[in-house]
Amino acid sequence: MDYDDTAVLEKALANPNVCALWIEPIQGEAGVYVPAEGYLKTAETLCRKNNVLLMMDEIQTGIARTGEMLASDHEGVRPTCSSWQSVVGRRVADLLVMADDAIMLVIKPGEHGSTFGGNPLAAVVCMEALQVVKDEKLAENARKLGVIFRNRLNELLKKTTLVTKVRGRGLLNAIVINDTPESDTAWDLCVDLMKNGLLAKPTHGNIIRLALRW
Repeated sequence: MDYDDTAVLEKALANPNVCALWIEPIQGEAGVYVPAEGYLKTAETLCRKNNVLLMMDEIQTGIARTGEMLASDHEGVRPTCSSWQSVVGRRVADLLVMADDAIMLVIKPGEHGSTFGGNPLAAVVCMEALQVVKDEKLAENARKLGVIFRNRLNELLKKTTLVTKVRGRGLLNAIVINDTPESDTAWDLCVDLMKNGLLAKPTHGNIIRLALRW
């Protein structure tokens, strides 16, 4: 299904065989593609209309990276279920899945198991980590630093033809290189960045993704 296309989304969700929509609020591996304003809200509205679960993949975008606690918060969207990345537990818990009671209570004791999932230590660590994010206003900090970052890079764009676009939200950003996806230019630039102390990786050949944290 095409991303960021409300017409395609409406047609897909009207299918009575569709039970859930699993979507990234910002596409990470695709090159930090931020959907048009209102797309996520439309997705939420269509899911409610068609009795479809809205499931948000916040593995790359969640926990304050984009300037809000979750990227879906930018449009005031409340998914039925969302997955968050390991930062909430600093490797004590590598993944956190949140869902409404109507979803979670479907699973009865003995129907689902995990060697490390749901243990008391991981739960306490996650709660403390989230409290630190809130107390230290890390979402607000990411939002401010992201604006500074993109403004400065856009100033550099005026001095070079190598970079065509900078996009992102908060501290999740992408630099689009003026080259074909088959070129090694983005990779070569990442090597140069590494030599100067900054680790980055290309995606889709000609896009450099910068996933910073606070």
